[in-house]
Order: sequence, then structure tokens, then C-alpha cells
Amino acid sequence: MIVINVFVSLVKLLNLNNQHHLMQRGIALLSGGIDSPVAIHLMKERMDIVAAHFHQQPLTDEKEVEKVKELSKILGITKVYLIPFITVLKALTEKCTHKNYFILSKIAMFKAAELIAKKEKAMFLITGENLAQVSSQTLSNLTTITKNVSLEIVRPLLTYDKHEIITLAKKIGTYEVSSGPEICSLLGPKHPATTSNTKDIAQELHNINLLTLLQESVLHSECVILR
Repeated sequence: MIVINVFVSLVKLLNLNNQHHLMQRGIALLSGGIDSPVAIHLMKERMDIVAAHFHQQPLTDEKEVEKVKELSKILGITKVYLIPFITVLKALTEKCTHKNYFILSKIAMFKAAELIAKKEKAMFLITGENLAQVSSQTLSNLTTITKNVSLEIVRPLLTYDKHEIITLAKKIGTYEVSSGPEICSLLGPKHPATTSNTKDIAQELHNINLLTLLQESVLHSECVILR
């Protein structure tokens, strides 16, 4: 189902570009890790990309944001939203089932990206997710995430293995910048869920009044223009 969804999204994208002779806009989740810059690289010739980074300051320092800015410059991305997300992530940690943290947090990021997409008149979301056997990227969890998000999600790295991604990251010049400790797991569980139920996850998000939290985060986001 996920593979089919990605194919359909790409077909829609290519058809729209052919019809209107203009690139459609997408909001790309840029984490600062190895995968997401490679995903952006693969799509930047097909789509007008605006990046969104969900930072965890003050749990992290300014280096997190500077790393994202540097990656954006390498990739040729000129607009980046820096979204304070620690309030959302703390709510997920304190009020939701902790083993579902990575699933819930990814849905929260996508839904915040949808708010930005509305402002930017974007039609697609882009992510560096690839089909793995752990954390939020199992087939079950990717399906749950997709069903809890409204916009089309493009996952260009879905079937890549890690070696292929690293090789491409080195080729495009993002690997060295992306290397280092991952900050996305600061509040995550030691044993994350590898399967999930779409309705149960949706109920957990409803219980914490997620939309209000996301609107507050996006309201306080910084939009950086890079030259």
C-alpha cells in the first residue's frame, strides 16, 4: 500500500507539472540526519521545495539549527521554516503511550507541515523515510502515519537501503554535515512500537488537543531566507 501510494503521488506530481508547466510546491521535513537531505536532492528538480525543521531547543543548542541551514545551502533550498517543537514532543511523552512516541511525533510533524503547506500553497509533503524494521518506519507504522495525514506524502527513499543512501549523501556533499549524533531520539523510548493501529494512534493525538499545540508552534516558527 505504501509503495503504491508513493508511485501514485509521483505520477500525480509529474502530470501536474506537465499540465501547468510549473513546478508544484512541496514541504520537505529536514531533520539534519543523513536521509532527509538525500530525499530533498532527489526531488528538487521535480518540485519547488520549502524545508521545515522541527527543533528541540532548549534541549539542544544552536548547532542543531546551524546544521540545518548549512544542509539547506548545500541543497540549494532558499526557504526554511524553523519550528519550535519541544512543547509538542513533551506532551506526547507525558500524555501518550510512550512506545508510540516515534509514530506520534512523525504524524505531529507532518500535520504541522500541513499548516505550513497551507501558507505556502504546497500540495505535497516530502520525507526521507525508508522501509526499515524498527521504530516508525515499519510497513505497519508507515501505513498508520500515512492514514493520519491529509496531504500526499512523497517518500523517494522508501526502498533504498542505508548503504545506497550514504553513498548518495557523500556524492552530493551532505554526508559530513549530516554525520553525528541523532537528536530526534532525545525523548524517545528504548523499545519503540514496530506495529500500530491507525484508530488508536488517532485517538491518542485527539486526546492531547494536538491541533492547538501545532498552531502555537507554527505561530512561533522562524522563516529563514537563505541566499
